[in-house]
Amino acid sequence: MAERTRILLLIPRLRAGGAEQVMALIARGLSREAHDVHLGLVMSSDTGETALPPWVTIHALGASRARNGAVPLLRLVWRIRPTVILSGAPEISFLVLLLRQFFPPHTKVLVQQNGTVSAALASGSVPGYTRLLYRWLYWRADRIICQSRAMAEDLARELQIDFDVLTVLPNPVDLEGIRKAKKEWGAWKGAGPHLLTVGRLSREKGFDLLIEAMAEVRARFPDAELIIAGAGPEEAELRRLCRDLNLEQCVRFMGRVDHPYHLFPGASLFVLSSRYEGMPNALLEAAAGGLPLVATPASGGVIDLLRARPGAWLATEISARALAATLIAALESLRPEQRFSHQFFPSTVHKPEHASETADDGNVLPMSESNSQSITASKFPH
Repeated sequence: MAERTRILLLIPRLRAGGAEQVMALIARGLSREAHDVHLGLVMSSDTGETALPPWVTIHALGASRARNGAVPLLRLVWRIRPTVILSGAPEISFLVLLLRQFFPPHTKVLVQQNGTVSAALASGSVPGYTRLLYRWLYWRADRIICQSRAMAEDLARELQIDFDVLTVLPNPVDLEGIRKAKKEWGAWKGAGPHLLTVGRLSREKGFDLLIEAMAEVRARFPDAELIIAGAGPEEAELRRLCRDLNLEQCVRFMGRVDHPYHLFPGASLFVLSSRYEGMPNALLEAAAGGLPLVATPASGGVIDLLRARPGAWLATEISARALAATLIAALESLRPEQRFSHQFFPSTVHKPEHASETADDGNVLPMSESNSQSITASKFPH
């Protein structure tokens, strides 16, 4: 029997957000026959209750902040000596790349880029020195995984990253869980239409724009209802906006929902209202569930994915008015609980026109039944 490839996946903690859930899904999807899988929780002191299979070894490093995890992480790496390290959050990626020179020889380091760099840097939501960290550290990675071609091109343009280290690989989704999901009792009330959105309650997600758009949607569809699944710092402000617009009875805040696909049955459509995004997993899950999709042009990746697709509607701009018009247009054309077979095909990361060499294939993992459940072994060095 061939020796298994030892892989160390790194996230801050379990159940913290979409990036962490994706890494847990990757851990579940990797073949136990081909891989010895370890999951490191840098900023957690316990493993908690997980749905991970027993062959995934979990290590809780217990650091209070990412930078405080340097010594525990070095000890873990030298103890298990992974062939590949994959980091799934920016603060952990910075730490891993900073420490890389101290890792055992021949350790491969992959980092997963979960957002569009230019939008994040321009938003003011990250410290001012973040650009310097990107420029100083990202070149040390063996491979940078981006969720869309547009995200990869943005990264190359903003940070002068060599295209040879970029791979386009959309996040995996839990197809089995989505297909088995049953209607959550009492989730939807009234005749509808029923609108669903999922995400952290923060400004970049644009839920204020969606709530303002709901006022116009309700004028056309008086029984329209919106469920917002997520938690975050903007909740109080969003609730106040609902009160101001007399939408308290039709906008429901569900809080954090570990498996939002239980809300898919009964939903009329899924809404992505973000001001900027990379390639949100909530959108991919909704697409895998066949939901009609309405989105703002929050990134080149979202535009490329949805433009001119059956069952997908893109707003003309990122504004409440444009989102309302798009929602109304979608709802007027849909039948109750209509579903679509969304097929998203591979694309390639291209070098800029002035580049002298041809780009490697982007290695996109398409949203198809055969391969969207896990990253294949061929993505990892042997």
